Amino acid sequence: MDLSVKEARDPGSVGNEVRIQGWVRTRRDSKHFSFVEINDGSCQSNLQVIADNSLPNYENDVKSLGAGASVSIRGEIKESGGKQATELLASELIVHGLADPQTYPLQKKRHSFEKLREWAHLRPRTNTFGGVMRVRNCISRSIHNFFQESGFLYINTPIITASDCEGAGAMFRVTSMNPEQLPRTDGKVDYAQDFFGKSTYLTVSGQLEAEIFACALGKVYTFGPTFRAENSNTSRHLAEFWMIEPEMAFYELTDNMDLAERFLKRVFSDVLQDCEEDMAFFNQWVDKTLLETLKEIIAAEFVRLPYTEAVEILIKSGESFEYPVEWGTDLQSEHERYLTEQHFNSPVILYDYPRSIKPFYMYCNEDGKTVRAMDVLVPKVGEIIGGSQREHRLDVLKGRMGEQGLDPAEYWWYTQLREYGTVPHAGFGLGLERLVQFVTGMGNIRDVIPCPRTPGNADF
Repeated sequence: MDLSVKEARDPGSVGNEVRIQGWVRTRRDSKHFSFVEINDGSCQSNLQVIADNSLPNYENDVKSLGAGASVSIRGEIKESGGKQATELLASELIVHGLADPQTYPLQKKRHSFEKLREWAHLRPRTNTFGGVMRVRNCISRSIHNFFQESGFLYINTPIITASDCEGAGAMFRVTSMNPEQLPRTDGKVDYAQDFFGKSTYLTVSGQLEAEIFACALGKVYTFGPTFRAENSNTSRHLAEFWMIEPEMAFYELTDNMDLAERFLKRVFSDVLQDCEEDMAFFNQWVDKTLLETLKEIIAAEFVRLPYTEAVEILIKSGESFEYPVEWGTDLQSEHERYLTEQHFNSPVILYDYPRSIKPFYMYCNEDGKTVRAMDVLVPKVGEIIGGSQREHRLDVLKGRMGEQGLDPAEYWWYTQLREYGTVPHAGFGLGLERLVQFVTGMGNIRDVIPCPRTPGNADF
């Protein structure tokens, strides 16, 4: 039978004749046999293989194996007298591809994460990045399970769009026109002659389209790639990233908060349960408080705090913040971390932000100064989820568009949702990479996505 390394390491596999396939991590030779460590990506640990000199290709193949070589090995799983529970006694070893030990980049020494980004095609073979990808997979599965079990429909919103959801303008243009022969009218590029007959872009969010389906199907969520053309080279920014965006009809802001809290606790619980070995690795080598932090969040009751009260707390704190705090400005990570790590020692959901710093689609409160927006803050990073109750009143929505220089006619389909059976509704957005970064403790967001896209970098 074929087994993964993870399955073969289970004591219950002892006595089975199996085939293991994977890549060599190390080989060391004794007088009459060799110990070969194999990993296939199924788990953090390797499987020890004993290949003795009775194998017909022992001298030619086995003793040529080095780190990176790929093999198929048949044999019997036996109890091990070493640290591991099991080992494989090989009866057949087939080499699929050798790796030159002089040129293979992944040597026994530890490489920096920055250096490993240069070898993004090989870094999944390392303990750290193999673990990151397994945790990322677990988080993705948990997200789908949470929403599916809660009665949400999975909706695929467009990647190509003519709308800028956030109004930020940092979007990648999509065109089929030849940049060396652009059609022009009155000196300006005539996008009416482009493929879609107008300017189009890679999406920064699927929220607006998700609202369409929430206003017909009740509860939906999107989970797909989004893009932002910010020329930012920080540890928290990517040009291509994945977003989870649930939208719920008949939800108000408090319902949104409840959902976000349940969502995070479910994902963190699933990771701790299903990725125990990988999480122990990250807790040992990346952030020694990682497991404690996640367990505390799962057990905590999230504090709910109006933005105005948060500003008062920060002003009275006596802390010397790098960025001054005053009502009407967006809070920075240092402010959010003070609230979660020092003042409350708990996750915090801030709400009712100034309308002047939030997008047009957020519900305006009766005070005329704030909107029903929320940010979920967690220790170590600050904001991890952002959301709001959406503005469902047509006249108010059009007024907000005017304030932000948007033409309601260009969003005719969005405003029309408010004409035909409008309902209170809400939703939030969460970047998958930010979530993986928080769960694993990795310091740079480029290290939690398979092939990072950043300014000047579109390799692999």
